[in-house]
Amino acid sequence: MAYAFPLPWGKRVTTALPTLDPSWGENVTENAPAATEAFRAARDFLLAHREDYDTAYKGFRWPELTEFNWALDWFDVIAADGSPTAGRTALWIVEEDGSETKLSFADLSARSHQVAAWLRHHGVRRGDRVLLLLGNIAPLWETMLAAIKLGAVIIPATTLLSPADLRDRIERGNVRHVITSSDNAGKFDEVPGDYTRVAVGQPVAGWLRYEDAYQSVLGFEPEEPTRADDPLLLYFTSGTTAKPKLVEHTHASYPVGHLSTMYWIGLRPGDVHLNISSPGWAKHAWSCVFAPWNAEATVLVFNYARFSAPQLLEVMARCGVTTFCAPPTVWRMLIQEDLSAWQVPLREVVGAGEPLNPEVIEQVQRAWGITIRDGYGQTETTAQVGNTPGQPVKLGSMGRPLPGYTVALIDPVTDRPAREGEICLDLGARPLGLMTGYQDDPERTADATRGGYYHTGDVGSVDEEGYITYVGRADDVFKASDYRISPFELESVLIEHEAVAEAAVVPSPDPVRLAVPKAYVVLAPGHEPTTETAFSILKYARENLAPYKRVRRLEFAELPKTISGKIRRVELRQQEQSRQGSGAPRRGAREFWEEDFPELKG
Repeated sequence: MAYAFPLPWGKRVTTALPTLDPSWGENVTENAPAATEAFRAARDFLLAHREDYDTAYKGFRWPELTEFNWALDWFDVIAADGSPTAGRTALWIVEEDGSETKLSFADLSARSHQVAAWLRHHGVRRGDRVLLLLGNIAPLWETMLAAIKLGAVIIPATTLLSPADLRDRIERGNVRHVITSSDNAGKFDEVPGDYTRVAVGQPVAGWLRYEDAYQSVLGFEPEEPTRADDPLLLYFTSGTTAKPKLVEHTHASYPVGHLSTMYWIGLRPGDVHLNISSPGWAKHAWSCVFAPWNAEATVLVFNYARFSAPQLLEVMARCGVTTFCAPPTVWRMLIQEDLSAWQVPLREVVGAGEPLNPEVIEQVQRAWGITIRDGYGQTETTAQVGNTPGQPVKLGSMGRPLPGYTVALIDPVTDRPAREGEICLDLGARPLGLMTGYQDDPERTADATRGGYYHTGDVGSVDEEGYITYVGRADDVFKASDYRISPFELESVLIEHEAVAEAAVVPSPDPVRLAVPKAYVVLAPGHEPTTETAFSILKYARENLAPYKRVRRLEFAELPKTISGKIRRVELRQQEQSRQGSGAPRRGAREFWEEDFPELKG
């Protein structure tokens, strides 16, 4: 079988599978490790079939790796002298004031070597836990690469964490080293522990100065090979329903596992990729580190203090962004602007974090003539499901299983595959991008992997063509009048109303129906929380939802969220239970019920 495709500089090459793609094969040095070749072969197969989902899904195989260090065996290889990628911009950080930082692949390879040697000199050893609390500044990427080279275990953390959060991470993560910015160093005054302290920026008393690494003349050589199954990353989840879990990934599961993410986004060599995500969360590693650099693309970061849709659009146009990923919250803010006023060279746009509402997809399509493609994954995995390039997109669906993932929907009653059920991964064909487990929590790990499946805790439905539609978190789906209700489905209708910016639907206890759908609503600019607004929204819901799905109660309120921005419906459910669960029902200060409007009865 042969395939043909354009090279980055316009040539066309025809070759036979499984020969490596010659457009990127030039990056391989003569002495490249076998692991590099295996990784490249898997990657090039996906690049060659970027818009041929059926071939990619059926033909893709995860590379079999015994020893693999992504920073040494991949990044340094494509950054080596003589590689076409070496001089290409790897990291491009744009500040709000217009200033920029640009580092090539060769720059980052050399800097991370210096940082790795300097950290080793100060006691960082293979297997040591390193808490990384940095914003979108170059040392974040330098340190990630350096830690991978050392074989240290990285615990990424958001700068929004409080001292109490940091104490939890230091203790449960068994942290031995902390690297943070000077302006965040003070948070650790209240965090006891015998750990190395490294500060980026202005000197801090008692802390090592990160910038000294740039003056280091120490050479770096790995002390021993890195096993592919050695631990690399420990992620604290955002805790939408409970105390954050500690997720463990290896040198294979995230760096190599994100080949699926690269495929979903549609990245290719030479792209300029912009992802809206905060450091410290898994999605930042997904789309600001591994997926774009697997593709030899540029990571573009707009480092803003306060989000501004017009400013973001200006950066996208000026910097020539070709691929873009943003969470639904950002997409909802972007469509408040006249998108057609910005000429952006986008080829691929995707959304992740929570499901995208069809209304958002339709508005972007009208403005830019390009379809946002939804995708799905978790901190515990890489991208599992997605609408992939060149394939039909069904509004409301998050797509089909991605190459390397075998997905089943399991009925919670029968424990058998069904048309609707919990989204699970078949462990008989265990995907490389799946975590090894929850650190120091064998019971939770066993529960998540029971019955031969990894259980995501999310519910979906699948159609005849294999497209999966998100229904909701298993904990969020509820019954009203004996009908199963998907909060996401109702929320998608509500945000189509011009007055609604965000909505969260939860069950509100009811003596007759068991529960009725209630919406907590955040209003769009220019709308007030009046009786008239409530009537308009409830009337719209009545006209656009089946009777059993109708939103019957509404409250104007801010939505409780995790520090990563995900809605904590569990808090709203608990609030409703406490208000309506016993005694006389109580309402919020800005709450309205259908019964308040005679016109809506029936």
